[in-house]
Amino acid sequence: MRDLILVTDDDRLQRALLRDVLEDAGYQVETCANGSECLAALERSLPVAVCLDLKMPGMSGLEVLVKARERNRDVPVVILTGLAEVDVVVQAMQLGAFDFLVKPVEVTKLVTTVRNAAERYRMSRRLAELEREMAFHGHPTIAGRSIVMRDLFRQIDRVAGTDVTVLLVGESGTGKELVARAIHAASPRAGGQLVALNCAAIPESLQESELFGHERGAFTGAMERRKGRFELADGGTLFLDEVAELSASAQAKLLRVLEEKSFTRLGGAADLRSDFRLLAATHQNLESLVATRRFREDLYFRVAVFEIVLPPLRERGEDVLLLAAKFAADFGTAAGRPAMRLAAEAADLLRGYSWPGNVRELENAIQRAVVVCDGEVIRPSDLPDRVRQTAAPRPVAVADPVRAAERPVAPLPAPPTSLPDEPVTLAELERRAIESAMRQSAGNLTLAAQRLGIGRSTLYRKVRELRLDGASDAAALDPLPSPN
Repeated sequence: MRDLILVTDDDRLQRALLRDVLEDAGYQVETCANGSECLAALERSLPVAVCLDLKMPGMSGLEVLVKARERNRDVPVVILTGLAEVDVVVQAMQLGAFDFLVKPVEVTKLVTTVRNAAERYRMSRRLAELEREMAFHGHPTIAGRSIVMRDLFRQIDRVAGTDVTVLLVGESGTGKELVARAIHAASPRAGGQLVALNCAAIPESLQESELFGHERGAFTGAMERRKGRFELADGGTLFLDEVAELSASAQAKLLRVLEEKSFTRLGGAADLRSDFRLLAATHQNLESLVATRRFREDLYFRVAVFEIVLPPLRERGEDVLLLAAKFAADFGTAAGRPAMRLAAEAADLLRGYSWPGNVRELENAIQRAVVVCDGEVIRPSDLPDRVRQTAAPRPVAVADPVRAAERPVAPLPAPPTSLPDEPVTLAELERRAIESAMRQSAGNLTLAAQRLGIGRSTLYRKVRELRLDGASDAAALDPLPSPN
């Protein structure tokens, strides 16, 4: 079923034109002649976007906008306005309008804006669904709704109420510490501390001091008594990340503590006791380390009482898109740009990339994209080179007119019939694409940037960097606004 767009305008001809353009772009369109009809339509249907004229008899566009947002805060509203209504447009944007278009509306701009608005709506719905699902599972800090993540949530629920030792196994960046925190938060020990130690970050000579603590003068530099992680975790949970990095001596002493729940500080004689629960994590195969005698077998059996394997991001399906949208919203808000969202082309690249660094790599990629993004929409050009160059975007079926309309319309020149002696560089391919888009748009930078799927200022910078013929003419035809 096609996405529904609600068009509201008191001009019958304008309504018909907007309907025809949007239907040609693959949308289902319902038209309304006034604000009352628009609000009634919002009560009975679920549009992905609303196109709303500001000047209408009876109920004004601003009044309709306020009431529409009260009925459905997520649905994006695109304002249609004349050139003389700039002050009213500013007020509309402050009231929560998604964007505005100046009449007479340019066809390409209309389709692009509505597409972005619909994309925002779908993303907000997905995030809301994720939040509901996470609330249901009781783990709001872990985002995911794939089958493998649902299984992970069930395992967390199953083990959280017990006091058994848990071993978390997974590649780097899969969120092992997040799972440890979720287990602690859902356990009877939630009132105590979660004390974490990354064993790989501590030199072997200091590992035992970090775990057991030390008395003053126990070794050179021990100027005062210090409590260790076992002591600090009394009544709570101790999380040992990268437990395979513990030295042989520390492994032997850890085994004793797990068996007897007692220890002594370095340089001390008093026998101390601590009531803690152990959660451990590693990205390595402990069974292989046991076979090569790099990890104690008896300690392995003590640590791996209940083993949870965290899935890599490449096996989590649509979780990639949900996580990316969440990161974009979070980083955008932190940067004072709360409306950050993903373009469909960028989403395809994110889903096609293998993410060897898992969730941590995705988070860093989106943070970088928010920093370099020219506007509020993250496009392929904003993503790291490794994502754009190695991802395998999912093909779009020809029978899907909505997704097909989202593809850039400026094709690369046809490849030569015979292979050249030297491979074509990415820089040359970029130059060809820009030249093609500039020719098709007659030097109009705004239209060329839309065809290429990049920001207008990004295209202007690339035109100058590549010193393309006609760059000065293009700038004269379509100048960038003054930074002032």
